[in-house]
Amino acid sequence: MPKNLVIVESPAKAKTIEKFLGKDFKVESSFGHIADLPSKELGVDVEGDFKPKYQVSKDKKDIVKKLKDLAQKAEIVWLASDEDREGEAIAWHLAESLGLDKEKTKRIVFHEITKSAIQKAIENPRSIDYNLVDAQQARRVLDRIVGYELSPVLWRKVKGGLSAGRVQSVSVRLIVEREREIEKFKTDATYRVDAEFKTANGSTFKAKLPKNFDTEEEAVQFLKNNIGASYDVADLQKKPAKKSPAPPFTTSTLQQEASRKLGFSVSRTMSNAQRLYEAGLITYMRTDSVNLSDEAKQGAKNEIISAYGTEFSKPRNYKGKSKGAQEAHEAIRPTNFASHSVNAERDQARLYELIWKRAIASQMSEAKLERTNLKIRINSDKAVSEQFTASGEIITFEGFLKVYLEGTDDEDTEQEGILPDLKVGEALDSNYITATERFTRPPSRFTEASLVKKLEELGIGRPSTYAPTISTIQNRNYIEKGTSEGEERNYKQIVFEDDNIKEKQLSEITGSNKGKLVPTDIGMIVTDFLVNHFESILDYNFTAKVEESFDDIAEGKEDWRAMMKDFYKGFHPQVEDVKENAERESGERVLGVDPESGRQVSVRLGKFGPMVQIGTVEEEEKPKFASLSPDQQLSSITFEEAMDLFKLPKSLGHYKEEEVEVNNGRYGPYVRFGKKFVSLPKGVDPLSVDFDEAVAYIKEKEKADAPIYTYQGLDVIKGKGRFGPFIKWNNMFINVNKKYDWDNLSEEDIVTLIEDKIQKEKDKLIHVWEEEGVRVEKARWGRHHVIKGKQKVELPKTVDVSDMTLEEAQAILEKNAPKKKASKRKTTKKKTTSKK
Repeated sequence: MPKNLVIVESPAKAKTIEKFLGKDFKVESSFGHIADLPSKELGVDVEGDFKPKYQVSKDKKDIVKKLKDLAQKAEIVWLASDEDREGEAIAWHLAESLGLDKEKTKRIVFHEITKSAIQKAIENPRSIDYNLVDAQQARRVLDRIVGYELSPVLWRKVKGGLSAGRVQSVSVRLIVEREREIEKFKTDATYRVDAEFKTANGSTFKAKLPKNFDTEEEAVQFLKNNIGASYDVADLQKKPAKKSPAPPFTTSTLQQEASRKLGFSVSRTMSNAQRLYEAGLITYMRTDSVNLSDEAKQGAKNEIISAYGTEFSKPRNYKGKSKGAQEAHEAIRPTNFASHSVNAERDQARLYELIWKRAIASQMSEAKLERTNLKIRINSDKAVSEQFTASGEIITFEGFLKVYLEGTDDEDTEQEGILPDLKVGEALDSNYITATERFTRPPSRFTEASLVKKLEELGIGRPSTYAPTISTIQNRNYIEKGTSEGEERNYKQIVFEDDNIKEKQLSEITGSNKGKLVPTDIGMIVTDFLVNHFESILDYNFTAKVEESFDDIAEGKEDWRAMMKDFYKGFHPQVEDVKENAERESGERVLGVDPESGRQVSVRLGKFGPMVQIGTVEEEEKPKFASLSPDQQLSSITFEEAMDLFKLPKSLGHYKEEEVEVNNGRYGPYVRFGKKFVSLPKGVDPLSVDFDEAVAYIKEKEKADAPIYTYQGLDVIKGKGRFGPFIKWNNMFINVNKKYDWDNLSEEDIVTLIEDKIQKEKDKLIHVWEEEGVRVEKARWGRHHVIKGKQKVELPKTVDVSDMTLEEAQAILEKNAPKKKASKRKTTKKKTTSKK
């Protein structure tokens, strides 16, 4: 056994560190936290000093035993978990759970996994920072109390199975309030005037009127005033300007830019950044610092001079705006600036390139520009006071723009073009002038990236919380990503050309919410309930103030238990009061009266989701119910749309002696043909589908499901599912990737796909005991499965399956077999009478 045991939280990180340490060091992984609060109880002493009741989780007991054995044999144990609060808590839990001797335990931290950083950390160990531990405990305990006490209130007053959380509920509130701003927004139309001018030498450029006209009449009158007009340059100003680079990435700016430039979700960005960090390619990816070390700045300078020239280098320091940002930490950057790209999975390679460009650009010279602002005079018989304006810019020195330009979330941003060389008084010809009807836009819905930006602006959450928060509120179905492409809207364009005025009818798509965060009915109802009854918890300032308290605890300025007591003495009584006295919240909205029965028609949240109800529970006759379709919401459904739902399912007739009907389902409208279901195309109203259309959809489905090939006597069919196109053979689904022409799969393609899949399945097998029907297979992330029939048991990464026996596999299956439910049937004992 080596003298030194190094414990990290990730096996990938362990693998990288092992390369930098000699034979005297053994590196092991704890696989994240080894201890946490219990899952089935509060686990916090709220009656006393708020001491948490930590437990080693069931799946970590083997890991803890292994680490304890190794720690007892080692001379020194190095706790090398991440340098943030979570990492400090992991180190503390390891010290406590393994019973480590303080004299032979050392804590080391590093913000990059490189040989020099690891050696420097070994040379400068420290003890566990209990202020950081307390800050993590404070967050964990406060969030547990809020979630544990609020969730049962939601079960009782709204709907079973719901949950609440301090940061997640505030995030949902932001999205709900933005949606209501959009619903209330009233669109106004104005006319924007644009023109194209031509110089004497034939160069063309575009200009615009700096004001819009409120009415079509005003716009037309302006165009009429241009009949017979001439134009010249009234004013021209050229000014030198500079553009500076953005600072290197923090966690939130990386998430925002990866969304804009790569289309990554927040969780996808963090997952790939984690892997790059663990491979030693970038610095630690959870940071709110924009600082770069002197060593990093020197590395960037050397690479800039080498790759681009001395004039492109300008080392600079950045100061973060975030309160509590740990400037001793670094921004996210490559560990080696000489590596412009990395040989890794595509997502990781793309993210690395983005990080490299942003970091290297931050140390480059400003871009030098020449900005030109131009005014164009209208010379007409009519008195015309308006002037056209144009602006453009020429880059005179690229500077950092040679490498990188930061993206923007502003959908209305117009890029400035390049203007021709002009002089004051120079005559111009008009190619055309247009007055185009333009509509004011409602506020934009949040994307994942813009939500992160807003949370950061409000001081809510910290780098480690953004990704899990956004994933949680989507998984809990409080929000969803929009899928609507929008609706077509007509608008007018009035064109002035060759002294003639004509009108065009154009159209555009508006109201698309595709990829944006949209609140669900349940998200709106829960938010309304929590805001009405727990306004302080949902208050943005309160949530930000809590984060400040966590920062103060981390700096040793505040006692976490005192903070918890102060919070709980007001929070708990409020929870009890709402639990007992608040009315149930269902989001009910009365729409009108059913013309046939005269009964009330309303929409509300039911046990199985949003629904329409005819009648009330107080009436003798039972209410009638119909579920809303996936694209309908309680807040916006109309009376007519609600009543249409009672017309479904609608029988259309019989085809091939099977009944054909249309209906709305969980995933949208469909045609049912016997036992087969055919989804209707997007945007098709099921009530508008007649028998002939339904049969056409059925035939199309039958054609798509028809075998395209026969392999080894079994049919091959093709289709498209959640994860893209596939072929199905012998009950095996085989994904078809982009290197194949999906519409024209050849016989060779099909055979290759099937045989590759068969080989892949064989390669997964570690052990097979055919007679017993038991097998051991490789699973994702280095894990393994023990499988028998429909039972599948996932084994921890620490389990070595290479020498597993049948008896061991059967024991695992038996231990994890689902428990049989006790029969609910009551047995009655027979009465016996004794004879005397």
